[in-house]
Amino acid sequence: MLLLVTNRRDITIDYVVAELKRRKTPFFRLNTEELAMARCTMAVFPRNAWSLCFEGRVLQGADVRAAYFRRPVLPAGNPSIGDDGEREYAGAEWGAFLKSMYARLEGFWLNSPMDIFVAEDKPRQLMLASEIGFNVPQALITNDIASVREVAQAGCAIGKPLRQALINGEQERVIFTTRLEILRDSDEEAIALAPFIAQAEIKKQYDIRVTVVGRQVFATAIKSQEHEETTVDWRQGSRPDLQHECIKLPSEVEEQCLTLLTRLNLRYGAIDLICDQKNRLWFLEINPNGQWAWIENLTGYPIAAAIVDELEEIAWCSR
Repeated sequence: MLLLVTNRRDITIDYVVAELKRRKTPFFRLNTEELAMARCTMAVFPRNAWSLCFEGRVLQGADVRAAYFRRPVLPAGNPSIGDDGEREYAGAEWGAFLKSMYARLEGFWLNSPMDIFVAEDKPRQLMLASEIGFNVPQALITNDIASVREVAQAGCAIGKPLRQALINGEQERVIFTTRLEILRDSDEEAIALAPFIAQAEIKKQYDIRVTVVGRQVFATAIKSQEHEETTVDWRQGSRPDLQHECIKLPSEVEEQCLTLLTRLNLRYGAIDLICDQKNRLWFLEINPNGQWAWIENLTGYPIAAAIVDELEEIAWCSR
């Protein structure tokens, strides 16, 4: 059986579910916010001696041959608990159970949660990419206005989050990559609030999203320079008419992408590159658990099928 760890609202996993149903491959979709409604058991040993039962649906650890860590969320507290403190306590205990379950699935994951966590370190990504041979723009991680000016004085520069691009709250907001204009002394206090990535801006022809699954490389050119609002960050503006085009990467760059995943111990990765005015490719970052369904929709790339291929290979090797 293949295990899909996600949440109720994850549309991307629906593509994998459809492919599994097409192949008639047994699977269990675990929406982690529903965990508190289950009955659980976990023995100290052996490692696969755990189970979850959801009103007739039973997941046995011994049956899991491969797993996909997609977009799990924190378990919601049982609605029957009226006290906020008690609900928080119960939620934390369910979170601990889930963490133990993840650890027992090491060796079965497409990308393990721990490897995803380590791979999300953007400074490390840039360091590894440079070592592998990618072109990497000059960058500093800083909250010091003098350091930001050092990058900006060398030419045009952009700023982007070190990790978290989403600001939660009453009005949820996304922090997009932004061009750093003239820096004034009055900006010092705001810049000092948190470290971010200040990076030399590469004038580009287009962006490239490279979706890597196992040894399969799916490269897509995103024509970001055709619209003013997507020039710096193609995600800005949410344009439905943003052109996507299947492309073939140079073999050297394909190999660099595969090597990066190997160095990060990943079977899946969404790599962002850009093509500059002289047709050189530059590495920006890798998302070890990035979205891909829209790429499949717009290009026809068989990404869901490639992911299921990988899961089935893991399952075969774990027999």
